[in-house]
Amino acid sequence: MNDWPEGWTDDNRSGNRYGQGSDSDRPEGARVMRHVQRPPAPPQQRPAPPRQRQPEPPQYAGGYDNNAGYDNGYNTGQVYGGGGNGGGRGNGYGDGGRGDGGYVQGRPAPDWRRRIKIGALSLVVVVLAVSIGTYFWADSKLKREVDLSKVIERPKAGDGTNYLIVGSDSRAGMTAEDKKKLHTGSAEGKRTDSMMILHDGSNGPTLVSLPRDSNVEIPSYKGSDSGKLYPARGRFTKLNAAYAEDGPELLVRTVEFNTGLHIDHYVEIGFGGFAQIVDAIGGVELDIPKAFKDKKSGADFKAGKQTLNGEQSLAFVRTRYAFAGSDLDRTKNQQKFLAALASQTATPSTILNPFKLYPTMGAGLDTLIVDKDMSLWNLGNMFFAMKGVTGGDGTSMNMPISGSTGGNLVWDKAKVKQLVQQLNNDEKVTVSGN
Repeated sequence: MNDWPEGWTDDNRSGNRYGQGSDSDRPEGARVMRHVQRPPAPPQQRPAPPRQRQPEPPQYAGGYDNNAGYDNGYNTGQVYGGGGNGGGRGNGYGDGGRGDGGYVQGRPAPDWRRRIKIGALSLVVVVLAVSIGTYFWADSKLKREVDLSKVIERPKAGDGTNYLIVGSDSRAGMTAEDKKKLHTGSAEGKRTDSMMILHDGSNGPTLVSLPRDSNVEIPSYKGSDSGKLYPARGRFTKLNAAYAEDGPELLVRTVEFNTGLHIDHYVEIGFGGFAQIVDAIGGVELDIPKAFKDKKSGADFKAGKQTLNGEQSLAFVRTRYAFAGSDLDRTKNQQKFLAALASQTATPSTILNPFKLYPTMGAGLDTLIVDKDMSLWNLGNMFFAMKGVTGGDGTSMNMPISGSTGGNLVWDKAKVKQLVQQLNNDEKVTVSGN
């Protein structure tokens, strides 16, 4: 009985003794397999230095060594599968019988979504840090020197916010050359050159000019420095005399007493700061309807659209004698210019441009004097409300005048009462001024 598998005989065993071992000192010959020819063995090389033992490749049935005759790239981590002569045989990785018969492992694709998120987050952090830094820098430059808590017998606050905006003839910080260039003279102290009430409410902003020659009563007040109470004496005088007598606190007290309107915030700017702001933004474009000159202010303007620098702007808002000495015409020019200044300052081209924003803020904040409760946010709201005056949403007017006495302008009491009532109730203003 034959104990060998089917098709095997003793002759088969005696012929090729593949896999059975031999006592000969010569290697056994390869077993001949049908349709398979084993490639020649690679030339012997010098033994490589010992290295970490790697897992041995699997042995196939019948003694066929998958590792013989070619490099499968197992140790390099670069190529898996058959060599370059793999022919049309598949490599088991779904290459469909490609000529290279291998799978090359490349770098993973970049995660662009993650990169964009990180970039956007970084940008937000930078913008936030710059914005916060700018806010505190600007807020620290405000000169909060006016204490409205010293004002006595104040009227009840109404709806909306009321700002008293004052342009003074202060020459603080100006050199002799600056005074000559700006035609300011060298008078000591400071007086109010212009005064306006800006109401910011839900029905649009309203800008009301208070002529400095307005005939008003000086009420009782508490001294801003001494704290002494000065009783009322029924004394009528020009409005700008109140500021000259005891500063901003008495001016606020006088305005509130004669109008019945509560003033929420006080803002003052001098000659030098005014000119610096205009120069910082590159000038203010203005349409002047009629040519005029004024030797005292240095004004010399032609009719038409033109861009005014700081020196010209100051001359424009100070000009009085070119209009037959009328303070009403001057206040109209002041309103027109300040609205144009705010409109051209509160723009994206200025706010988003650090080369214009910081010089403008630096020039303005260094010279602004405000009340102790004024924040940078309040100041920003004031500028945007001023811009709205020229944007079609607001109203600009002079305080209604009924006549004059001793060269001073007398307010129309009935119209002033109606105007104040509308402002306090945050209603649309229907009163017309001079």
